[in-house]
Amino acid sequence: MSIPPLPPSRAKVRSLAILLLCQVGAMTVWFSSASVVATVKQTQAVSAQAAALLTSALQVGFVAGTIFSAVLSLADRFDPRRLFMASALVAAAATAWLVFLPPTGPLVYALRFLTGVCMAGVYPVGMRLAATWAQGDLGLLIGLLVGALTLGSASPHLLAASGGLDWRLVYGVAAACAALAGVAVLACGIGPQMARAARLDPTKFMQAWRDPAVRLANLGYLGHMWELYAMWAWLAVFLQASFALSGRPDAAHQASLWTFAAVASGMLGAWGGGLLADRIGRTAVTIGAMAASASCALLIGWLLGASPWIVVPVALLWGVTVIADSAQFSASIAELGDPASVGTLLTIQTCTGFLLTLVSIHLVPDVVALAGWPGAFSMLAVGPLLGCVAMYRLRQRPQALRLAGGRR
Repeated sequence: MSIPPLPPSRAKVRSLAILLLCQVGAMTVWFSSASVVATVKQTQAVSAQAAALLTSALQVGFVAGTIFSAVLSLADRFDPRRLFMASALVAAAATAWLVFLPPTGPLVYALRFLTGVCMAGVYPVGMRLAATWAQGDLGLLIGLLVGALTLGSASPHLLAASGGLDWRLVYGVAAACAALAGVAVLACGIGPQMARAARLDPTKFMQAWRDPAVRLANLGYLGHMWELYAMWAWLAVFLQASFALSGRPDAAHQASLWTFAAVASGMLGAWGGGLLADRIGRTAVTIGAMAASASCALLIGWLLGASPWIVVPVALLWGVTVIADSAQFSASIAELGDPASVGTLLTIQTCTGFLLTLVSIHLVPDVVALAGWPGAFSMLAVGPLLGCVAMYRLRQRPQALRLAGGRR
């Protein structure tokens, strides 16, 4: 006797709940880099360059993986659940191996690079799966994923504030979570909006820049990404310097706590941005969020040394607005692009965005040395301001009527 299928609404909720847990579980191997850096620095003499390589090796691997996946259109030609599973399991094995190695070294960096490559089969593929279930709520669905991952990105700052855990335990737990996620994702259903590419078509790769509407959405995303990860990377350093100048004796501890709060508050921004975008329009929300986050970036650098009662609210508002638009760029690509190329287009988008973050993150300390924190954060504000221009131009195009059911 066969088991009757679940009603569409229940199947959607069940599949999305599984996907959300699996996405966060698999991405713990990404979050573990920053967590390990935070814990290793407290217990061992590790150079800043060696510690930075733990994170940058993974990011470079992610960029390489997304290029490989996009060129071969993997997310559109194969079952996304099996691609997710294979990627998560390999990443789990690579992370588990780190438990038996010293915290830094060539083999460690190679394994982090491999883990980054695998994340190309997890992060954009998870968004691809969520998009197959969209029925007028695409912004919210992807916003839920981005919000959960934002909370995960904040976790290393909480570990730093609490004194951290043994770095081997961090890797071990991350590997176990990724392995469980890789197996559990097979229980996630594929929604009715799935369109699979029948064959490899290299020209699909160029749609990201040839199609004017898709290109503008990608340019808006690049403006957003120029600011986002650099803000996450350097906010704690800025807050510590500011708290110390204001006379706080526990500046480092307070900076870690408030950075966690600022980054984690982005979860509310991602979810709220998704709800709003599905109701009032994608370009409206992305322009509003980028204008707000750019304003915070332009302001907060001048507050160095001011009372924490003034600095912290601006940091919290920045944390909410800097991520509120993130999911909407992915949702825009899913609505504007060829349905059979959505997975590839999302992969290209994340690839170019994370490649750009490698530039902005490494520029910040140099600009701080030349022009102080006001100059560095003003440099970051340029990204979302240009992103506003791109999304305004998209709003004027007739293709924008395909966004959020015609709400632009």
